[in-house]
Amino acid sequence: MTTQPYYETMYILRPDIPEDEVDKHLSKYSEILVKAGGEVLDNQMRGKRRLAYPIAKHKEGIYVQLSHKGNGEHIAIFEKAMRLSEDIIRYMTVKQDGPLPVKKSPKNSEKEDKTESLEETKNKQESVNEKGKEESKVEEKGKEESKVEEKGSKNEESKE
Repeated sequence: MTTQPYYETMYILRPDIPEDEVDKHLSKYSEILVKAGGEVLDNQMRGKRRLAYPIAKHKEGIYVQLSHKGNGEHIAIFEKAMRLSEDIIRYMTVKQDGPLPVKKSPKNSEKEDKTESLEETKNKQESVNEKGKEESKVEEKGKEESKVEEKGSKNEESKE
């Protein structure tokens, strides 16, 4: 199985951008990437988070992760557009080796995945509880047997 390298670009938008404009930025940079010769694999808004240190007097930023693939030449054009934008306060592109990220379908499948994982978790908890009950029964039997053995050894000592 051969793994094709791909790229992940994480960029931080100014925190004062309205949510509808954030969606415009997501589509804008995806289009720029496609025009530059890349292919968008996944585009996720990670939300507003506190920065580790102030950047351009901003203490928070809106994080966006963009996974894409191409020949590598598209990155220069893509990053130049980011560098010229006043709305982006930081960006970084990293080359990734390994399997390509799986693009998730709309929110319905995420809900199904969550319900499946909840059901799986409940089943695992039930099986752990049953095993715990069985183990406690075995421990109780072992304690009873050891008590019987102690009584037997005391009786033998008293007979002697």
